[in-house]
Amino acid sequence: MGSEATPEPKPGPTRGRPPRLSRARTIDEALRLLDEGGLDALTMRRLADALNARAGALYRYFATKQGLLTAMAEQMLAGCGDVADSPDWAQTVTALAHRLRAALLAHRDGARVYAGTRSIGPNTLGFAETAVAALIKAGFAPDDAARAMFSIVHFTIGHTLEEQAAAGDLADFTPLRRALDPGTYPALAAADAALTDPSLATHFEFGLTALIDGLRVGVRK
Repeated sequence: MGSEATPEPKPGPTRGRPPRLSRARTIDEALRLLDEGGLDALTMRRLADALNARAGALYRYFATKQGLLTAMAEQMLAGCGDVADSPDWAQTVTALAHRLRAALLAHRDGARVYAGTRSIGPNTLGFAETAVAALIKAGFAPDDAARAMFSIVHFTIGHTLEEQAAAGDLADFTPLRRALDPGTYPALAAADAALTDPSLATHFEFGLTALIDGLRVGVRK
């Protein structure tokens, strides 16, 4: 009877080094922390701790927190400019606005992170290029096309800022309904259904359509 082979011991846990610090990993971790605790809780020190690195090591990639936020904003826009080409410029810019809103809503305080940043990365510039090119093709002068693009982007950011700031406060409209006394505020009381509509997507669609309708008038002149 032959002897049985001795089974190889299973490898025990290794004490490897933490993953190598990189710009991409730093941005990904910053977005994770943003979703976890919001923008106010995101500090360079907390980010360094999460990466198991010294705070000073982060400045190799980002000289300031604003630089980090700009990189995060650029990352959030990944794929936003990839919309199907359409002969109707309004359809193109509408799709872009919806993609931007969805990208900002995908992260806690996403609109606050994005607001005020000036990224020159491929995601941001690609998004802007798609919008401006569609507007120029429709007959806008290049400068007017850029201004129209900014108007759409700024509306989208502002609306999304309000959406994220109001999150959690839209469930109970009882105080507002009580305040809308028809004798004091007859116009507001008549618009009660819209004022207490929790579907902010409806408000966004209405505002975006009104903005684009205004741009249509401008391009015809």
